[in-house]
Amino acid sequence: MSEQTAASRRTLLKVFGAGGGAVAASALLAACNGVQNKTSSAGAGAFPATGAWRFVFINHVTTNSFFVPTKNGMADAAKLLGLPEPQWTGSAEGNVAEMASAFSTAINGNADGIAIALTDSNAFVEPTKRALAKGIPVVAYNATAPGNYPLTYVGQDLYQSGYLMGRRIAADVTSGTILVGISQPGGNNVQPRLDGIVAALKQAAPAVTVLPINTGAEQANELNAITAAYDGHPDAKGIYAVDAGSTASIAQLVATRNLQGKVHAGGYDTLSDTLKGVGSGALDFTIDQSAYLQGFLTVLYLYLFRLSGTLVSPPATDTGLTFVTKDNVGPYLSAESRFEGGPKADLVPMPASIPLPAATTLTR
Repeated sequence: MSEQTAASRRTLLKVFGAGGGAVAASALLAACNGVQNKTSSAGAGAFPATGAWRFVFINHVTTNSFFVPTKNGMADAAKLLGLPEPQWTGSAEGNVAEMASAFSTAINGNADGIAIALTDSNAFVEPTKRALAKGIPVVAYNATAPGNYPLTYVGQDLYQSGYLMGRRIAADVTSGTILVGISQPGGNNVQPRLDGIVAALKQAAPAVTVLPINTGAEQANELNAITAAYDGHPDAKGIYAVDAGSTASIAQLVATRNLQGKVHAGGYDTLSDTLKGVGSGALDFTIDQSAYLQGFLTVLYLYLFRLSGTLVSPPATDTGLTFVTKDNVGPYLSAESRFEGGPKADLVPMPASIPLPAATTLTR
């Protein structure tokens, strides 16, 4: 593990963990207190009037269905706080120049806050500096980058998630070749996961060969890329992915080719085809990173930072890693909740008992 990766991992905090997590939880409770039927001009809850603050989200794949719950989260937070719904802009195909242009447009338009997925390590450094110099807070979400200057990062610890995925793969596949789909090789949103998988397998299953497959940023083409890769390597022991669209494509491939039980498979996120694949056994697992929180908490953090005049500094927030398997996929399938990108806004019933989470650990 590089010093850079280690440093970034050390800075990440769980949403409701120690330290920064306590700030996140208390801020969330404060924001939610008495907000109903309030507008921004009157102030949300007990907060002072703010005006209609306008936040802008810059994304790398604006039409990708993974980000439906992210957009739901940002809209919900804005409504809760009496703000206009944030603007959703950027690139549909991972084009960094288009994202940088959208960033500049938001700065020149005097946005009240900017959220950006830092998929590139260089292109957004100067725009971030320019925004901060103009008094515009910038928060990274979904992907972050070394050497940049966002106030914080709201998203999954990407390398760690890939490392844990690699350890899980090693329990099923001990030799041979596995295919790993990646939508944007080198992109800060997915490459750290692939790096984590490779590192874990070198330790836990060194006889496994990882063959990365470039599936492209356009979701509609990912199934073709995954299918072609498997046709070229029919002896592959496993088919995995580090992004949402590629994972859903793997579920489709395994189902249509009747590969269940013949190859191991898994990946990321909670698209409909992916969840159906987990439920049917076509996929061994998928990983939920709470895309909803990446929208909701980012809006909340920008709001509190402005409201407090920088006194409430947003904590770095790891939105989590949940392995969704056949054992726990039931609520995902039955609820079809907008928290996971589904069509239903209904109250999701609480289970009779809550599974025991991992014990809290403290770093000294």
